[in-house]
Amino acid sequence: MLDEKTMVTDALNGVNGELVRFGEMISQTENKELKQCLKQIRNQCEMSQEKLYQVAREKSYYVPASKASTQEVQHVKSVLTGGAMR
Repeated sequence: MLDEKTMVTDALNGVNGELVRFGEMISQTENKELKQCLKQIRNQCEMSQEKLYQVAREKSYYVPASKASTQEVQHVKSVLTGGAMR
């Protein structure tokens, strides 16, 4: 029998996977109407993900990683903007 924590975590993982797939589909389609439809569905999916995330946080089913330091953030920015590429 599944407990609530397992169900919330599984649902959150499933929604996160769907968001990845929607992003892939949106970037790969050339049909503007289909692209718009996929974006609307993705937005609804994101709202569901946010609600599940809030439930998981409130019940301590999900504990996010600690926040990155300013130095870590600056390092990532530098890498992504080419500052560390040589």
